[in-house]
Amino acid sequence: MRLLLTATTVLLAIPGLAVAQDADAELPPILVTGESRGYRAIDSVTATKTDTPLLNVPQSVNVVTRAQLDDQALRSLGELLRYVPGTTVGQGEGNRDQITLRGQNTTADFFLDGVRDDTQYFRGLYNLERVEVLKGPYALIFGRGGGGGIINRVQKTPSAGGAFASGRASANSFGAWDVSADLNAPISAMAAVRLNGVYERLDNHRDHFEGERYAVNPYLAAELGSGWRAGLSYEYVNDDRVVDRGVPSLGGAPLTDYRDRFFGVPGVNRTTLEAHIAKLRIDGALSNDIEVSTTILYGDYDKIYTNAFANGPASSQTGTVPLAAYTDPTRRQNLLIQSNLVWDVSGGGMTHKVLFGFEYGDQDSANQRRNGVLSSSTLSLANPVFPTVTFPALSRDTVSNVESVSAYVQDQISLGDQLQVVAGLRYDRFDITGVDLQPTPDRPFARLDEKVSPRLGLIYKPRPEVSIYGSYSQSFLPRSGDQFLSLSMTQQNLEPEEFTNHEIGAKWDIRPNLNVTAALFRLDRTNATTPDPQNPTVTINVGETRTEGLELAVTGRVRPNWQVSGGYAWLDARLQGNDSVRLGQTPEHQFSLWNRYDVNRRLGFGLGVIHQAAQYAAIRTSSATTRLPAFTRVDAAAFYQVNDDVELQLNIENLFDTTYFPDAHNNNNISTGAPLNARLTLSARF
Repeated sequence: MRLLLTATTVLLAIPGLAVAQDADAELPPILVTGESRGYRAIDSVTATKTDTPLLNVPQSVNVVTRAQLDDQALRSLGELLRYVPGTTVGQGEGNRDQITLRGQNTTADFFLDGVRDDTQYFRGLYNLERVEVLKGPYALIFGRGGGGGIINRVQKTPSAGGAFASGRASANSFGAWDVSADLNAPISAMAAVRLNGVYERLDNHRDHFEGERYAVNPYLAAELGSGWRAGLSYEYVNDDRVVDRGVPSLGGAPLTDYRDRFFGVPGVNRTTLEAHIAKLRIDGALSNDIEVSTTILYGDYDKIYTNAFANGPASSQTGTVPLAAYTDPTRRQNLLIQSNLVWDVSGGGMTHKVLFGFEYGDQDSANQRRNGVLSSSTLSLANPVFPTVTFPALSRDTVSNVESVSAYVQDQISLGDQLQVVAGLRYDRFDITGVDLQPTPDRPFARLDEKVSPRLGLIYKPRPEVSIYGSYSQSFLPRSGDQFLSLSMTQQNLEPEEFTNHEIGAKWDIRPNLNVTAALFRLDRTNATTPDPQNPTVTINVGETRTEGLELAVTGRVRPNWQVSGGYAWLDARLQGNDSVRLGQTPEHQFSLWNRYDVNRRLGFGLGVIHQAAQYAAIRTSSATTRLPAFTRVDAAAFYQVNDDVELQLNIENLFDTTYFPDAHNNNNISTGAPLNARLTLSARF
């Protein structure tokens, strides 16, 4: 917190920052990240690693812009992704972001400005311009993983076009509160610095839950002349919170009437994270037709989480819940380098946008686990007495190094005004070495995988504002898993999991500021693994899975004073050859719609709805699998512009006080939805 206040004071002292500016004005950034208009994103640098209109991307892409983030008062990726159908939010054991995209569960398919960000932690939204959800396996663009798609966070960047400062303060009815600041200061006509910072005090409806998170992100960018630009960003994140793994099950359904009850041990359940993330980006033009971009990201992450949790269903006979515990420290250092060259060339009645790319990664990980010894292995529902917990001996002690090298080429070909082709190949070399130091004796492990992944897309444009596409793409996931911890003696000799996606879709810009999309897909996963429903700490091989689905979306302005962002997803996720085995955390139907309607220049209202069909907490292999019931939640908001620089905002979540269970980690760690609650926000520009 002291670091944030000091940095803010320094920036406020820069000459010219006191000049009043509209913080929401479209000032040209020094580094291009993509254009947005209100809730609607126009293009993306990420989807093809080239600056391409989303209309011309043969892939389902959802974008949540800064305007929508602010209107919905969103504070976490989990809150945001509940409004993106086709994406299911997982509990993440109360210590990390975890999602399921098109039936594929992941803790690692997260990116920052197109570069891998795969450590397990809760990511903030305070310093973002947008969040992009790209669906389907596209190893050509993102490399390994991403079986169901990826989440890309796009940072705010400095602008030399003018100075501005803005701040927000908010509090909710549970007692949580936060303050944030966004300051941009031109240093010269060709350089600027931007500072974003946040402090959050965490609280919710659950007993014993609390925490704090603070982060600061200074970003310096400059025009270097002759078409070259550079940006240097550093982010410090500190997160300290109670680990809460929800309620257990009873009779194949979530335990009811214990919405606020804590099934951990106060003082034991805790996770801390300290992260340092530095990013250097250099863009430039080698000629009128050739542009290059290089990003180097270094991340140092020190995390520990300790938890006691429900280790089985509640017993109606004894009125107790079984407990278990463990502590899990992790250190990770990532060095990731990505370099792209884009060549625009014409000839033979065709235009080409050719992408040549190279990536290098060096990732060192160290992870331990100590299982807990509890003074009592059960917790009474009627008269809970929390046990004492000790962690005497190591059960896992693993160190590993991953070195990855990738090269790729892609050609976006325009065959006249109506036909476009996107085709490319990527080569990945994934080399992991490590040692299991526990149990003794030491067990070295290693595996080298080399894969070639294709991508092919065909786009037909009967009119300039309409595109109809078909696409084929692949990806893979090495046997070491997304966190490099699961390479057993057996798995060491197995081929990577593979993902193959077939998709057809259509996109229509009804007006320049209103867009609708539709996608129909089939996603096959071979050599598939999943967490064991009976022991989620290990994975089991399940063979081949298939997810078929339909995704619809609408984004933009229905009228000048009415903005919407909504969608629907139908998903059928199952084991190939045995339709009775259903994939976990993949509801058959999802629907969401958020509206903002401005009555006049000063007064506006928001209304949102989320519907999620019933889902299984884990892969359904028997009748004992826990089934989370369907739910519908309604949210609302009111906006009042006090003057040109000050706005008041009230957001209400769960307007009708619905009882629901939004997500889970497994059959017996199930999150409870928050009751009716409100958040009041004051925003100001200086």
